[in-house]
Amino acid sequence: MRHLFIVLVLLAGLSLSSCNTRKIERIGTEETIDLSGRWNDSDSRMTADAMVEQILNSGWLDNHVRKTGERPVVIVGLVYNKSHEHISAETFIKDVERAFINSGRVRLVQAGDKREELRRERASQQDFASVETAKRWGMELGADYMLNGDINSIVDSYKREKVTYYQVNLELTDVESSEVVWIGDKRIRKYIRN
Repeated sequence: MRHLFIVLVLLAGLSLSSCNTRKIERIGTEETIDLSGRWNDSDSRMTADAMVEQILNSGWLDNHVRKTGERPVVIVGLVYNKSHEHISAETFIKDVERAFINSGRVRLVQAGDKREELRRERASQQDFASVETAKRWGMELGADYMLNGDINSIVDSYKREKVTYYQVNLELTDVESSEVVWIGDKRIRKYIRN
């Protein structure tokens, strides 16, 4: 009798678990799906597209080329998340960096941890690489401009409704003079009903 009871409990458990089957399908990365109302990949992509459009089509770029005869060198600094949720700025910043390089109009140098990793490799080469192939110190390309910014959000909610507003601000600053030569922003507003 006890064995029959255990078998019935197991069968009941199996039948309940079979009702909750999960289906996963691949979808295009350009398709917008917003499940939670929080910042997502579509917001990141829209932000990158807007920032690239603004920064590559503004006057600072032509002014620099006219003044120096060379493409500007940009380093990407920090983008601070001041919003109410976890947002990785890295995704849209990588898209902006890729657009810089692919445009052929801007040169990009590494920043932060990646630059330090390159410097450690260069130091290691001084001891372990042949004299002919070891990369020299003091040959890094100096940045003309630094790009940095912040991500902000405002949430307004009442009962079962909520509006979340995101604003991403980026600034491009002349490294030598500290002059801000470009400011861009992207604003996203979401209305959520439960």
